[in-house]
Amino acid sequence: MGLGSIAQSSVLPAFAHCKRARLVALVSRDKGKAKRLAGNFNVPAYYTATDYAECLANPEVAAVYIATPQSEHEYFTVQAARAGKHVLCEKPLAATLEQSERIVQACRENRVLLMTAYRKYFEPSAIYLKNLIRSGKLGRIDIIHTGFSELFNLDRSPNWLVNRKLAGGGPLMDLGIYCVNTTRWLLDEDPVEAIAQSWCHNRKRFPEVEEGVSFRLLFPSGTVMLGSSTYAAAPTSFIRTQGTKGWASLSPAYDFAEERRFTGKVAGQWMERTFAVLDEFAPELDAFASAIQGCGVTFPDGEQGHRDMIILHSIYEAAKRGATVKVKY
Repeated sequence: MGLGSIAQSSVLPAFAHCKRARLVALVSRDKGKAKRLAGNFNVPAYYTATDYAECLANPEVAAVYIATPQSEHEYFTVQAARAGKHVLCEKPLAATLEQSERIVQACRENRVLLMTAYRKYFEPSAIYLKNLIRSGKLGRIDIIHTGFSELFNLDRSPNWLVNRKLAGGGPLMDLGIYCVNTTRWLLDEDPVEAIAQSWCHNRKRFPEVEEGVSFRLLFPSGTVMLGSSTYAAAPTSFIRTQGTKGWASLSPAYDFAEERRFTGKVAGQWMERTFAVLDEFAPELDAFASAIQGCGVTFPDGEQGHRDMIILHSIYEAAKRGATVKVKY
């Protein structure tokens, strides 16, 4: 559901590499686009958004991948859940905290699986970093620095990304969520406090959302995460983990179109490794299919997506107040 840039460039081609999932239908507001892409990817059925119920009634459809603007996630997810279809939903889970809560509740009530589309959980360099942290070789993690930036262009970037109603916010929702979710996953912890500052130097370009935001999250173990996201800087992403016994860095950390370079030093020994570009979406699709088929667990599930929404809400609230905000789950 939703045939925008991420669907066309990454999700639809990924099905060719899947072992457990098969693409059987497309849904778009633009019937011509749906028909064209159905032909390009040999998809047997296609529908317009107004015919979504007909798609959900198709017995070949076991699950729906929601790739629309986040303000529409609730409507399409709830309809799928009521039809007994499992849902893989793009991040962030919704545009607002209230919407994400209703999404999780609908899937729970209708006993369907809900997975949030965080591809980092299946990407080799991120798994390598997580295993290094788990091994204890870095010691106690003191601080994590992470950031994700893109240069938003009104002529080339999707305009809905800077529409508060559709996106729920600016670069924090689109990019900063990677920093938040990946750090939580690496540490196996949820933050308890947030401090933040947002800014906007160009109100003509960003009349409704922040241009950038920096934030500090405190975790129960004492680990501090310093994060940032902006639509006004050259595209880059990184994550640097500093522990009592060593440090490790991954850059780019979140962009899936470039090879990733891992560097670090543990007990005085230099570490360096390169991870080639690969399809990050197929493993995600197969993991979800495995859960549906009873061969695995749904992770990251909808609850994880909702927790990220709570944290993002806390960051925005901290920036608005100019004070520390307790994260309440």
